[in-house]
Amino acid sequence: MSLAEQTRWLDATAQAELVATGEVSPRELAEAAVERIEADDPSLNSVNLRWFDQSLDDANGVPDGPFRGVPFLLKDLECHVEGQPMSNGNVALAKLLPRSTFDTELVTRYRRAGLVFLGRTTSPEFGSLPVTESAAWGATRNPWDLDRTPGGSSGGSAAAVAKGMVPIAHGSDGGGSIRIPASCCGLFGFKPSQGRISMAPNRAETIVAVDHVLTRTVRDSALALDFSHGAGVGDVIRATPPTRPYIGEVGADPGRMRIGLMDHNPLGKPLPRELLEAVHKAAALLESLGHQVEPAFPAALDDTSTRVHYGIIRSPIMSLTIDKIAEQIGRPLEPGEVETFNMAQAEAGRTISAVDLTAAMAATDRYRRDVQQWWADGWDLLLTPTLSELPLPIGTCDPDPDPDDHWAALFRAGDFVPFTPPFNTTGQPAVNLPTHWTSDDLPVGVQLVAAYGREDHLLRVSSQVEAAQPWAHRTPNP
Repeated sequence: MSLAEQTRWLDATAQAELVATGEVSPRELAEAAVERIEADDPSLNSVNLRWFDQSLDDANGVPDGPFRGVPFLLKDLECHVEGQPMSNGNVALAKLLPRSTFDTELVTRYRRAGLVFLGRTTSPEFGSLPVTESAAWGATRNPWDLDRTPGGSSGGSAAAVAKGMVPIAHGSDGGGSIRIPASCCGLFGFKPSQGRISMAPNRAETIVAVDHVLTRTVRDSALALDFSHGAGVGDVIRATPPTRPYIGEVGADPGRMRIGLMDHNPLGKPLPRELLEAVHKAAALLESLGHQVEPAFPAALDDTSTRVHYGIIRSPIMSLTIDKIAEQIGRPLEPGEVETFNMAQAEAGRTISAVDLTAAMAATDRYRRDVQQWWADGWDLLLTPTLSELPLPIGTCDPDPDPDDHWAALFRAGDFVPFTPPFNTTGQPAVNLPTHWTSDDLPVGVQLVAAYGREDHLLRVSSQVEAAQPWAHRTPNP
């Protein structure tokens, strides 16, 4: 058996151990990952920018960090690597492929950990949708069912990890964009607290998005959080530092947790049988592990007006995004260089008054406090479905819809993901646990949410569930 197949299903921790013991070199691990990508990605379209030659040359010079030699992919969205291109899923940038002039703080930390950067994974344009389909790069497909989406916006990373091309990949989560593809692809997906991982130097922690990774095991995610967390220069939100390394929470006794169960769709639509089965089985498993689980959830989660407020805040950000690209390329963007859905958001953003924006921000602040109060009142975790539907068929969320309905993709996306965006607004940590598969072998995840700053609670319970009902052995058919 080739090294590519011997190491395909080893997690990042196990691959790093091979390097640490001298059984393989970082270059050999990188070569094995490249072999898998070249063999498997044509059917998935998950790795859009490849730096293989340079990566192989640089592999043996990587630092002696905790993941020395582990092959790694970075999402093609707002994560700069000096000297390498990034398109943000946009047609104009995909044509020009401008090269970054700096590393983001997170990339610097990834370098110190010893990760070997092989390239970038596909993202929808600007990460706007919970599917990974763009005019720039086409559709990325789910390795469990090629006719379905791997989710988004970190869908390329999820597909690559689920197929075993790499054991770990970068993702970002602004409305569920780590948890959604983790659910679609049967992975562990962890969104840390707002301010846990620095956005320096080009973004602010006040936005709803946070960065982390997609993995097949809890321990990989915990160890990655250990070397990536912490404030950077000028950070305006700084989560309280942990009392011990996050890897120490894996396998630690969580005690008896008080867990609320939300098993209805806040949009008032019925949930499919498979999703209800998944969340109820997860509740039963948690009870069997000694936790108290009962129907309870923050009442504010049923307030759907927050979607309107989010849209008011998001639209001017899209306006600035479009202007920034125009400045970068030295000319206005032409028709077809921004997808219809995103251009509609940008145009709407230019009509929003300062008063309306301030009112939306104030409403969001009230919502944040109302939701977090539930944890302050004595609850430890909330259990929900991760999604409201099974992974969508490719093409369901068309970013270039009928010209008479520019917002179709937005509303269809909102129907698909009512459970994940609230916790970007509140800044709380949340995970997807891959605890269920349908009779057709499609992954169905469940979401656990902790109080702000309590990543330790999530890691303890997640590793407890992983030990009781392992999932890493479940892999897509060839």
